[in-house]
This record gives sequence, structure tokens and C-alpha cells, in this order.
Amino acid sequence: MNNRFVFAALAAAILAMTACSKPPSSDIGLIDVQRLSANWPKFLNYQNQLNADVNAVRASHDSDSRKAREMAGLQYRFQTNQTELTNNVHDAAQQVANDKHLRYVFTRQNVGYGGVDITPDVEKILQIVEKATPSP
Repeated sequence: MNNRFVFAALAAAILAMTACSKPPSSDIGLIDVQRLSANWPKFLNYQNQLNADVNAVRASHDSDSRKAREMAGLQYRFQTNQTELTNNVHDAAQQVANDKHLRYVFTRQNVGYGGVDITPDVEKILQIVEKATPSP
């Protein structure tokens, strides 16, 4: 009987130490959107092409009405690209959230503390390689 008590006490102590040594878990995932947009070739390519097209329209010698139509077409393309990129990030975040059993995913930009940073996992799915930060 005494051995059972010692064994039970030892098992309880091990369980208590294990529970205390685990990092706190969260059901909230965070994504750093600024990091994604700074390193995602698809986003950067869309942005660079759109900027070049806007500059070309502004510099053209076309009539104001033609420039307005071209700018409206670029606005539509911007919205289409934005929807595509947002859906890509949403799908990747949803996949990571499902894999990690997270209930919510927010952008890191408006969260003071807490949550689990899932940005690296989303980057893997989107095939984003983070650029090295230049040394000062």
C-alpha cells in the first residue's frame, strides 16, 4: 500500500511539472501582413506592374477622357489582384489554423500581445522566402 502511495505521489508530481513547463497555448493565430507584402514575389510583381502602368498612363499624351478610362481599367485590375492575393492569404491561413487547431486568425498589426505567430507557416504555403535584413 505504501508503494502505491509513493508511486501515485510521484506520478502526480511529474504531471504537475510537465503541465507547468509547457508554454501557454493559444487558440489565436497572428499573421504579419507587412512581412508578407515585403517578401511575396506575387504581391511585389503585381504592385510593380500596376505602378508602372499608372505612371505610363499619367505620362501619355492621350486625352483626359482616355486617361480616365485607362485609370478605371487599372483600378479594376487592382481590385481583381487584391481579391486574388487576399484569397491566397486567407486560404493559407485557414490551412495553418486547421493544422494547428486555432479558432481565430488576426493580423499582427493591431494586436498588442498574445496569440501564436503563424506567419512563417503561411509563408511556406505561399512559397515566400524572407529577404535578409541588411546590416547597419
